[in-house]
Amino acid sequence: MEENRYPPPKEFRTGKIDLDSTMKLLEKLQIPFDFTHVKHVFKKTVDKRKAHTINIEDFRAIYRTIVHKPELREIFRAYSPDCKILADTQLIEFLRKEQYETEDCETTALEIILKYEPIEEVRKRRQMSFEGFIRYMNSEDCSIFKNNHRTVYQDMNHPLCDYFISSSHNTYLISDQLIGPSHLWGYTSALLKGCRCLEIDCWDGSNNEPVVYHGHTLTSKIPFHSVIQVIDKYAFVASDYPVVVSLENHCSPKQQEVMADYLESILGDKLLTSTIGDTAVTQLPSPEALKFKILVKNKKVGTIEEGMLRRNLDSHGETGEISDFEIISDEDETDEKVPLYPKSDSQKRKSERRPSPLPRKKAKVKTKIAITLSDLVIYTKSEKFVSFEHSLANQKCYENNSIGEVRARKFVKHSAKEFVSHTSRFITRIYPKGTRTNSSNYNPQEFWNVGCQMVALNFQTPGVQMELQDGKFLDNGGCGYILKPEFLRNRNSTFTPHNVGRYSKPMSLSIRLISGHQLPPSNLSKTNKADPLVQIEIYGVPEDQAKKKSSVIKSNALSPRWDETFSFTVQVPELALIRFCVEDEISLVANEFLGQYTLPLLSLSKGYRNVPLLSKDGGNLEPASLFVHIWYY
Repeated sequence: MEENRYPPPKEFRTGKIDLDSTMKLLEKLQIPFDFTHVKHVFKKTVDKRKAHTINIEDFRAIYRTIVHKPELREIFRAYSPDCKILADTQLIEFLRKEQYETEDCETTALEIILKYEPIEEVRKRRQMSFEGFIRYMNSEDCSIFKNNHRTVYQDMNHPLCDYFISSSHNTYLISDQLIGPSHLWGYTSALLKGCRCLEIDCWDGSNNEPVVYHGHTLTSKIPFHSVIQVIDKYAFVASDYPVVVSLENHCSPKQQEVMADYLESILGDKLLTSTIGDTAVTQLPSPEALKFKILVKNKKVGTIEEGMLRRNLDSHGETGEISDFEIISDEDETDEKVPLYPKSDSQKRKSERRPSPLPRKKAKVKTKIAITLSDLVIYTKSEKFVSFEHSLANQKCYENNSIGEVRARKFVKHSAKEFVSHTSRFITRIYPKGTRTNSSNYNPQEFWNVGCQMVALNFQTPGVQMELQDGKFLDNGGCGYILKPEFLRNRNSTFTPHNVGRYSKPMSLSIRLISGHQLPPSNLSKTNKADPLVQIEIYGVPEDQAKKKSSVIKSNALSPRWDETFSFTVQVPELALIRFCVEDEISLVANEFLGQYTLPLLSLSKGYRNVPLLSKDGGNLEPASLFVHIWYY
């Protein structure tokens, strides 16, 4: 056996190997393992021996149980005539035929041998042993996620509105919306995940210090300046591309000035305070042009040009006024920018608390804005959304709208074509309805389908919605910006999600689910067992939504084997995501989540691939994975 080539450490020669030494040796051999699984395989072995330790032969048997997957042995045998060694020519054939590698396979094969073959004399002969083959097949090079999508590969020179932008809602909350803690970690973790649009809910605090919390609730408060310091520190760790700080501003003009001073003093050169190039803005700049810049999104008095003329004057103490028609009743959605009680007589205040059954009433609300803060808003001016017609006639390219999910969903249903036309011109942010007090999320896919750039989710809430968000933004190097498909950028597009028409580019996809490897054991299992099944789901335009389910493999989480094939036809692959979800069948009616992985359909690699599994909160469950074969045309 190939493992004989590894000289065993001293304590192994005595033949008394305990569990701890077994773990240490596996680590030394650079084999990722799950403690629970190794512990149980070890326990089975010592029970047979009726002893507390094992010998080197037992260790080899444990190693083979954990590492030598029969399905890999089958593939290796198909290309290796003697079933011991793959010559470089045989590896090249495998890469071409099975892994669909087209470019320069000779070089690739050599790189693989040098990188993964652990046995020196085999490596020197430009060959690969089964040990090397296993290491290659379990590596990131055989991951289901396309290698060249792990770095920024899309054109980053389009205007900002041509991209989907990773966006978070109420970023300061780390649990629910009513009494949960506000925490700086909300900002740190979102930025480290590549989030590029953060929300800050600002209110007047004591000692003229603005604070961040969810207004009119019992969520705890954090100082505004601390939030800006965290953004300054972490903004560009995960991505070089611009961060938009969306201010939900409830502060008096006096404290707005304090905010403006903090933004300038803490962020320094990172803060975008003037236009790039021309003062007259006819189109938004690109993510490339705004690299390492932080943009302020807030209401603004007047035009960019007027603000630029004031740039070198001291505007402290000056305020401007913005009049808005505020909608008093919109079902279960309180608009984010509305104070809960508009300043008016107490009568109106009483009717405000009880949702009015009448159609939407409008009331004129005047908002005072400090000029110093207003002038920091350049390309991301918050503008009240009136209607698609109104925007088309009046809105400037640097004015953005926020639309609540309930209203937005109606537009998707009744005016999808106008919605797509709107998002091809203007950055549109969607936010969760006010009644989601437990920080639950909506399905972001329905709003990506119509080209909404900033689909804001509660990053602190795990679940399918955040898994779709994380999966979508794995693409393009995880930089937080993804170029929208051409039919969502083109201003003359007639695309709608319900009627894709000529925009359909059907893709036939075939997935062979082969096996699972070291899956997380069931919560109900006292040992390392589970009854796993796999659901494969497609998320996309309505007609592409699909879900298929594997059979259940009884009491095997270490190495369940399925060998089942699933086929899908996808009309709009550019918008589709695929999700692999592994569950433990607890009873006929209930399954327990074990792990999942979601990625864009167009980021799938062909051939034999491993699917790394992630936990509920997005953590890596290594070495838990699925082994699949992917084919599409």
